[in-house]
Amino acid sequence: MESHLTPLELILLPHLNRLLSSRKYPKTICPSECARALSADELEASGVSSWRDLMPQVREILWDMRQRGEVEIMQKGVPVADDIGLQNIKGPIRARRLKR
Repeated sequence: MESHLTPLELILLPHLNRLLSSRKYPKTICPSECARALSADELEASGVSSWRDLMPQVREILWDMRQRGEVEIMQKGVPVADDIGLQNIKGPIRARRLKR
């Protein structure tokens, strides 16, 4: 992992990458799958008591991955347009690796 990552990213990214890699295109993951995958020790190290508290950060990390061209963010089964920012997203999202 790169050294510029935050401690929280160092915890969440391996889970996100494992989940994303486990799904063949066009299958998707729900961000909550990542948050729910954390152990009690990882939750404690993240400074939270519940996986739900991590949902904003998981969504932010997925959005960063999208901006780097690593994933596609879906809503209602449709890719979210590139000009839509995370702050404009209401409701559930899903993510998948880009088709290569």
